[in-house]
Amino acid sequence: MHCLNHIHCAGTAIENAEHVCLARGARLTPIRKAVLAEIWAGHEATKAYDLISRLSTAGNVIKPPTIYRALDFLLAHGLIHRIESLNAFIGCDHPEIAHQAILMICDTCGTINEQSSDALNQLITQISHQQQFETTRQSIELHGLCVRCQTQANPN
Repeated sequence: MHCLNHIHCAGTAIENAEHVCLARGARLTPIRKAVLAEIWAGHEATKAYDLISRLSTAGNVIKPPTIYRALDFLLAHGLIHRIESLNAFIGCDHPEIAHQAILMICDTCGTINEQSSDALNQLITQISHQQQFETTRQSIELHGLCVRCQTQANPN
């Protein structure tokens, strides 16, 4: 994800999440909001145990089940994406639209760019129907080098 004004970007993500939850009759509780805010704190993959350490204080240690319940809620409402290959999470750019994300993960700098493709989604649906397969979860991840890292690796 490429962002020129991260404070605006993260703030917009939280506002979008509040609108999505309100429209769906779901509750963005303080812990869910805090987990989402931490995921959006940087445009990098965030692991569950990083969330535990970031959200815990000396007097209040957040337990793993609390974090995992919050993550499950955020995933169920399309507010975040799970990056299976990294066992981590990233915020969704457009949670108000149901979509299959294609996550392009740079193996050098770690940036993650989210895209979607109606044509690819239709093809996956068509193949699933042809095979009488009911999909419960999908993940499309592409690993490689972003344009910035390609340029740095090959300056010519």
